[in-house]
Amino acid sequence: MNQAKLNQNRIVTSVLLGIKSLMLHKLRSGLTMLGMIFGVCSVIAMLAIGEGASHEAQERIKRLGSTNIIINSVKPPEQQDSGSSGETFASAYGLTYDDASRLQYTIPNVESVLPMRIMRDNVRFSQNQEPCQVIGTHPQYASLQKVELVSGRFLAAIDEKHQRNVCVITSGLARRLFTYQDPIESTIRIQDVYYQVVGIINETGTAEQRPQKGEMEGEALDNNVYIPLSTARSRFGETIVRSNSGGFSAETVELHRIIVKMANTEAVIAAEQQISSLIRRFHEQNDFELIVPLQLLREAEATKRMFSIVLGSIAAISLIVGGIGIMNIMLATVTERTREIGLRRALGAKKQDIVSQFLIETVVLSIGGGLVGVVLGIMVPLLVSISTDMITIITPWSVILAFGISGLTGIAFGIYPASQAAELDPIEALRHE
Repeated sequence: MNQAKLNQNRIVTSVLLGIKSLMLHKLRSGLTMLGMIFGVCSVIAMLAIGEGASHEAQERIKRLGSTNIIINSVKPPEQQDSGSSGETFASAYGLTYDDASRLQYTIPNVESVLPMRIMRDNVRFSQNQEPCQVIGTHPQYASLQKVELVSGRFLAAIDEKHQRNVCVITSGLARRLFTYQDPIESTIRIQDVYYQVVGIINETGTAEQRPQKGEMEGEALDNNVYIPLSTARSRFGETIVRSNSGGFSAETVELHRIIVKMANTEAVIAAEQQISSLIRRFHEQNDFELIVPLQLLREAEATKRMFSIVLGSIAAISLIVGGIGIMNIMLATVTERTREIGLRRALGAKKQDIVSQFLIETVVLSIGGGLVGVVLGIMVPLLVSISTDMITIITPWSVILAFGISGLTGIAFGIYPASQAAELDPIEALRHE
């Protein structure tokens, strides 16, 4: 029998002897493994939950468009409380059609400029009525916002040119308004004007994208009606009048939002300051805000890295605590088995045999606990996803990392007890009571 075969048999014998020793105290071994089980489980579960939350946030930002710059009209702070106490008040602020034209022809590397006008109103079909956002925009909205067409078509250039009373509604609004009828070619009413439904889309926007999100709080996200911008301008005008207790308020806003699509991501960073300066030059009030999805995306990625480090550190601490628990138990085991160690040394066992014996027992404890922890760590995020709407993502690297750290922890915290056992004097060990 060659040396390699002898070494292999020796390792197998040591492993079996280690398992046999651990099985003599099943409860104690099981309790010792708990620290490692919970440590590995928490590493995988926490990283999966963090990864899922980060992925969801990044997807929301990506839907805004990484090459887009979004400019919203914002009511100036000095006008925020005006017209709310029974007085009559009129204000004018926000983006204009001239702003859209200047952006198109002044800022370099601009691919397209999409103006939008957004009003809140009620839409009616037969006896059904729903609150909605009426969004006046151009046909390129479909490509710019990656609209998912369910049926029919989106707005066309000819609709914009002839100020047609046509509309595209979101699928959620279609379900709520049209209980039994096919919405396509049907007619809906907003104020006193009738619009023919030419298409149905899935809403891809988020609550954060609502320019009037404060006013639409609590209402369905996909209650949107898209009409040509020219139609919106002619049918609704540019002044919104709201009555309140004892008076009324009027707001004149030409455009609520302008989306500027840049040629590439490099142009986005350069254009941000240029766009801000250009608009500010023609606005006396601070009545607009810039949202740069690319910048938000990079901030989200940086936050994700920091979040992963924090979660990983917290979970790693629990693994270290588990390793300390294993070391304590192994030190107690060395004390209990002092006579056994002395006997083995007296029969010819070397120090390295004693070290390998206790080290193998430690590794068996940590790897056994690690395997159970991996199973639980995979199950916990799945249960979280099933029981809640939270997205969890288990990455292979988190499983490998957690299991690898559990094995290394076992070796690291097993070296000291094993060396203590190997350093025992055989004669003193045999005299131990």
